[in-house]
Amino acid sequence: MLEDRLPLVDFESDFLFSELDSLGVTTILMTLSDEYGIQLEASDATPKNLKTLDSIVAMVERKIQEKE
Repeated sequence: MLEDRLPLVDFESDFLFSELDSLGVTTILMTLSDEYGIQLEASDATPKNLKTLDSIVAMVERKIQEKE
């Protein structure tokens, strides 16, 4: 899903955050918010949360749990 919206980003990178510009970060946050019905804020756009695809998944899972 994210690869379709950001085709030039290497989501297999060991440090994904370094490949993202502000538009890429915004696209990820908006896409995941819409897809999973969670609230992602600018404060969630940290290198820790966006370091790898696994860390993005962990952030989404955490937000889903907080929502319940």
